[in-house]
Amino acid sequence: MARITLDHIRHAYGPDPRSEKDYALREVDHEWNDGGAYALLGPSGCGKTTLLNIISGLLLPSHGRILFDGRDVTDLSTQARNIAQVFQFPVIYDTMTVYDNIAFPLRNRGVAEPEVDRRVREILEMIDLTGWAKRKAQRLTADQKQKISLGRGLVRNDVNAILFDEPLTVIDPHMKWVLRSQLKRLHKQFGFTMVYVTHDQTEALTFAEKVVVMYEGQIVQIGTPAELFERPSHTFVGYFIGSPGMNIMPAHIDGNSVRVGEETIMLDYAPRTSGAAKTELGIRPEFIRIGREGMPVSIARIEDIGRQKIVRARFEGQPIAIVIPEDSDIPAEPRVTFDPLAVGIYADSWRVGREG
Repeated sequence: MARITLDHIRHAYGPDPRSEKDYALREVDHEWNDGGAYALLGPSGCGKTTLLNIISGLLLPSHGRILFDGRDVTDLSTQARNIAQVFQFPVIYDTMTVYDNIAFPLRNRGVAEPEVDRRVREILEMIDLTGWAKRKAQRLTADQKQKISLGRGLVRNDVNAILFDEPLTVIDPHMKWVLRSQLKRLHKQFGFTMVYVTHDQTEALTFAEKVVVMYEGQIVQIGTPAELFERPSHTFVGYFIGSPGMNIMPAHIDGNSVRVGEETIMLDYAPRTSGAAKTELGIRPEFIRIGREGMPVSIARIEDIGRQKIVRARFEGQPIAIVIPEDSDIPAEPRVTFDPLAVGIYADSWRVGREG
């Protein structure tokens, strides 16, 4: 496995980039641990696949270097980097059997046949294709073919890293859960360095030890699922992580008080922001309490989602979501309170701490 260092990487697809807007991938300067499981999470066009392809060697960055365990591999091919990559759509050999497809990377490297057989059978069981081992791949469904592609990426145990580019897109929801669980088990068992690209927060949060959230070509936060939920570094992280996402409202800061419209919320610290910054308050729906005390809200509708309800309301002219237990009562004249420890203050979209 490898420690992956992204040394001031930037990339532009067009010639002669002149500003940050010209870069599909803005500067990335991070080191990812040997044996770590990472997810690159973000919407389409945010730069996550560009970054993955730079790591794999399919794309040469406009600026910066890629290092594996301190060795500069920027100009090396994917093969020379000893990378396994699984793509969004299955790339397999239709004329081969399922067994031979998965065995191909091992045979291509001269692995002894008894070891090939042991590894292939282990992977076939993991991806639930043991009964299909002798079938030709061309007769299989799209999700079965993708499972072969996953198996071929996982069968080698000598790779520096395994890269996944939205690999579960064509797989049914139940099998997605099964394969994510199996990938996590495989990671714990063998310690592969894994990088998994997805736009699905559930996939990212259930697979990765650390989630790398990307937005408009840059990394806006790297953290555990709990860190992303509890302390979003950027308003995009608050909006993108969670269902529903974080409530974000224009706010005015005055010492340790935050004013939204005509209502004031007191904090136990004084956020330091510049006068020119656009300031906002962020709070997750789970940390708003609704009852007979606090600040008035008007309720637009209530969504019953099983064990919980989502209350859609307006607070000082701003739309907010509130998550409450299914059996909670809502007063005729509802009011809300915000948990002060869960309130985040943002200046120009970035979280402001006690020292600014």
